[in-house]
Amino acid sequence: MSELYIIEQPISRNELKGIALERYGDLVKGAVDIEKGIMVLGGELHIDEALKLVEQFQSKGKDIWGINLYPEKTGDDMIEFDSMINLKPDLGNRTRGVDSLEIQDKIKNIVHKLIV
Repeated sequence: MSELYIIEQPISRNELKGIALERYGDLVKGAVDIEKGIMVLGGELHIDEALKLVEQFQSKGKDIWGINLYPEKTGDDMIEFDSMINLKPDLGNRTRGVDSLEIQDKIKNIVHKLIV
């Protein structure tokens, strides 16, 4: 299993590209805790990162959202909201995407703060 990267401090786009090359080449799967403002990157499945957030930071499921990051793209185009962990019918999210624009904005802010 490839290493999981806990991102609490900003990393460069080149570092993100390096993480992408370790597994998929052009993308990095990640899980973001919108309450704590941190993310975990580099897993094979979004659930790998989500579990790391729960185990290491006691993150709550309602705060964890799965994303894909494309290091070659810029701005919001770099972020794709598509993950099985985003299926949260109890919270009204019935898709693999992130239906709430408010939650999308929180995720975007965290990503842009942590990837410079």
